[in-house]
Amino acid sequence: MLAYDKEGWGMAETRAGGPVIALVGNPNVGKSTVFNALTGLKQHTGNWPGKTVSTARGEYTYHGRRYTLVDLPGTYSLTPGSADEEVTRDYLLSGQADVTLVVADATCLARNLALVLQVLETCWPVVVCVNLLDEAAKKHIQVDLTALQDRLGCPVVGASARDGYGLAALRGVLEEAVLHPLPRPAPVLCTGCACGCEDCRTAAFVARAAAIAEEAVTMDQARAQRRDRLLDRLLTSRATGIPVMLALLAGILWLTMAGANVPSELLSNLLFSWQEPLRGLLQNLGAPWWLEGAMVDGIYRTVAWVVSVMLPPMAIFFPLFTLLEDAGYLPRVAFNLDHFFQRAGAHGRQALTMCMGLGCNACGVMGCRIIQSPRERLIAILTNAFVPCNGRFPTLIALISLFFVTGTGLWSDLGAAALLMGAIVLAVAMTLWASRLLSATVLRGQPSAFSLELPPYRTPQVGQVLLRSLLDRTAFVLGRAVAVAAPAGLLIWAAANVTVGGASALSRLAGFLDPLGRFLGMDGFILLAFLLGFPANEIVVPCILMGYLAAGSLTGYGSLGELHGLLNANGWTAATAACVLLFTLFHFPCGTTCLTIWRETRSLKWTALAVALPTAVGMGLCAAVNLLCQIL
Repeated sequence: MLAYDKEGWGMAETRAGGPVIALVGNPNVGKSTVFNALTGLKQHTGNWPGKTVSTARGEYTYHGRRYTLVDLPGTYSLTPGSADEEVTRDYLLSGQADVTLVVADATCLARNLALVLQVLETCWPVVVCVNLLDEAAKKHIQVDLTALQDRLGCPVVGASARDGYGLAALRGVLEEAVLHPLPRPAPVLCTGCACGCEDCRTAAFVARAAAIAEEAVTMDQARAQRRDRLLDRLLTSRATGIPVMLALLAGILWLTMAGANVPSELLSNLLFSWQEPLRGLLQNLGAPWWLEGAMVDGIYRTVAWVVSVMLPPMAIFFPLFTLLEDAGYLPRVAFNLDHFFQRAGAHGRQALTMCMGLGCNACGVMGCRIIQSPRERLIAILTNAFVPCNGRFPTLIALISLFFVTGTGLWSDLGAAALLMGAIVLAVAMTLWASRLLSATVLRGQPSAFSLELPPYRTPQVGQVLLRSLLDRTAFVLGRAVAVAAPAGLLIWAAANVTVGGASALSRLAGFLDPLGRFLGMDGFILLAFLLGFPANEIVVPCILMGYLAAGSLTGYGSLGELHGLLNANGWTAATAACVLLFTLFHFPCGTTCLTIWRETRSLKWTALAVALPTAVGMGLCAAVNLLCQIL
């Protein structure tokens, strides 16, 4: 077990659990696969002490000896340019690890060897695992492991971790490195200049890595890169890159929404079937009516609604998103959009965090950790809520289907999909505009230069993708959503059931907000529903219905036709629907996202700005549309 104190990771406690192995490597080299294959289920994840950097630690036993494996953040260099690189460098320099295991990608060894050389200069003993030999074979790449070992002066093991190949040999080599480490070789790096500056050192590492790779790697250059070149012509060209990206996004959104319908209904039926037994239990215990209502109709009903609506889409979207990441496509998305974000004064990697926001804005905010520049990371955090998360899509789809695209059939479905994509494109445009506004005002500065790796295309590891996306993203976000929804459910119930002057607090608040709502093309109940939907966007429509029907708890609808009739009866027009659609796109982030923003920034000021900015944009657009509709 690792422990942290003011000196660093505690030596006594780490050594008490057996030898410690530090796991290092570039992103996308299969480091997590090696970690999972060695440790199995004996692992846990968390944030590095004092850092918002994800870590994983696990254990495995070999020849009766227990080993602790510390999975350090993926990095391209030990020159700290981000929190991830700083954590990796500091841990290696601390000397807490008995052995450092560096995972390298056999398909692009030259680039990976630059990090290997830096690690060799920093600590000892070192073992190098050349992973993805199966992918290298498919690309007609051969690695001479013996020659590589001779040139590096440390043990080298070839592996294909996803198939289990080479792992037994790796365990044996790690044991040997712990028990009988080789003598440390003399340094062979020459900076090529007298100053020894960091730029010269980096250039020397890269040149040395290229020279070693040239001796140890043989390939059929034309055949090895033919597939990647053909795919890149389609996926990154100016003519087809953006259209293909939009088509893939549309496909993912369609699969998410269409695939979530049935499991969402089943989960809803299951969770709400427990509502009355819970009510009966409280009645049998002699609970007063207000406690029964608050617990069942308030807290439980709201949490059940959020879980049943939120979980199925996330369980579909995040695995699909992670599959694209594992296949090597997401860096191409950043490449395609880099020019637009550069012109907006933002970072090219913001494109990736924006895409993550389509699944969940909280995940998108956490994903901003990949941006090294603090200024540009903050811009990405503050603007992530401009893209709609999966919690807003049911509302968007319902409004489009009820008021703008009527009928059934293929053409109606295509029309609805086109309007939904148009809404997303508008959201992306507003994200760029907001990023430009921030970079020109409160967060002035020039966009930083960065190296964007275009990794080789790979066949995704479906099993690990499912496990990683469901546990690391879906479960994490859902847990935060439930933590916010529970107290909000209590507040919603109280507003609907506490009377003030013969009317419910809900009606009183709606009346107070009605003038502002009318100015924005909506009404007081709609605005109040967005406020009550702060814990989760999924409950906005149920809150609207609760207000219109004067119900004491969240209310659903039996069909879209029934919903359309109720909305028309309460004065809805196409103009009203357009304003609600715009405000659904652009309003304050949900409670889970706000909590995540605060945890990432530790600033109430920036959290407040993240709330105010999209809300101001949404109110401005709604007021403009309402005024235009009145004129016409």
